[in-house]
Order: sequence, then C-alpha cells, then structure tokens
Amino acid sequence: MAETAAATAVAIDPMQNEFVVELVKQWRAQDTHGSWDGKRDEALLAPYLVTKEQRREIPIIGDPDPETLWRLELFYNAVGLAIERRTGIMVRPMMKMSHEGFGQLTLAAGRLIVVNRYLRDIHRFGFESLEKLAAEGTKWVEAGVEMIAKFPDVANYG
Repeated sequence: MAETAAATAVAIDPMQNEFVVELVKQWRAQDTHGSWDGKRDEALLAPYLVTKEQRREIPIIGDPDPETLWRLELFYNAVGLAIERRTGIMVRPMMKMSHEGFGQLTLAAGRLIVVNRYLRDIHRFGFESLEKLAAEGTKWVEAGVEMIAKFPDVANYG
C-alpha cells in the first residue's frame, strides 16, 4: 500500500512531492550565508542523482566522504520532518555509521521506532532520477506514518 501511495505521489511532479519539498527545505536551511539563494531547487538536489554509468565508476568498496554522509543525513531528516508534519508527532533521527559506510539509521517518535534502516555502501548513495528520489523518500514517509497510526500511544509517550 505504501509503495502505491509513493508511486502516485511522484507521478505528478517530483518537485511538488511532499518529501522532496521537505528535502529542499533541509538544503536551504543549511545555507547560512545565502550562497544558494539564486540556485534552483533541482540544482540543490543534483548531488542525489547518480546515473548507472556513474555508479559503475564508483568502486564497490570505499569509504564515504563527509559530503555523502551529509546528504544521507539530510535525506533522512527530511523523511522525519515529513512524518512529523503529517502526524504532528516529533520524530528524531539517530544515525551511526562506520568509516567504511556501513551503519544503521532509526527515526523515533516517542518510544516508537518508526523507521529502521541498515545502511551499506553509503559511498554509492544516490538515485537515477528525481522521480526515484521522491519515490524512495515517500516510501519511508508512508512507512513512518503507518507505524505511528498503528501504535499512537507509544509514539505519543514522552
């Protein structure tokens, strides 16, 4: 059900997608000096786009650079904020990564873990298109919202 909602939400225009709008807000919030004021939203999201050819050029084993880790963090912060906007319940991210690009990310609401992801090959993190970026983000937003709807007392505990 969440995958269908994700596909429907992206089918219109990925730049109007709830998750993508939140991701752009995350990027703009990082620009404390106004350097990106003239940049289009699509240009801000360009680092998330990795073609199949580009992915083939990235070694299978490698350490993620700080920029990649930052993009990953902003991606899941946007997921958490989109869940928060939809449910009204504060969601906080926790990410633990090894220097080799393996780790775990959780999004918690109250005492409830609404998203739990084991991450690997982070140095290759990216999506083939804006539509796929939007679909992946929306998939995790929907999963988090469903989890909160299923266990509202645990999510509201705090």
